[in-house]
Amino acid sequence: MQASLWRYQVNPIWPTGMRKKALHALAMLLLATFPCVSEMEIRSVTGVVTDKRGNPLPGAVVQLENAATLLVRSYLTGKDGLYRFSRLYGDVDYTLRAKYRNYWSKPKTLSKFDSSKPRNVGLVIPIE
Repeated sequence: MQASLWRYQVNPIWPTGMRKKALHALAMLLLATFPCVSEMEIRSVTGVVTDKRGNPLPGAVVQLENAATLLVRSYLTGKDGLYRFSRLYGDVDYTLRAKYRNYWSKPKTLSKFDSSKPRNVGLVIPIE
């Protein structure tokens, strides 16, 4: 009879209340070690896609490549040739380039060490 009671007893080393407190303390410790999303620096980049003469190019495709994940975001410019990318992580480098018809601009790097806000980067397509 003593053996069957033994099976239902709580481990005396870690009583139930103590286990809950230990788990709460561990959860708080883990949460404190991860940075909050609100603490990360968020930035944006804007600019105009132009030809060699400085005329804006409507319908150009601007690509923004995340150097860490190689994820590419695209933007199609309007009549004024403007583009805008927002919600970019401040601790990541990005590469910007534009395509108009079969022509590409030179790639430009948006460095994580550049602290200007917002960043304005003009892209020139080598056509006249």
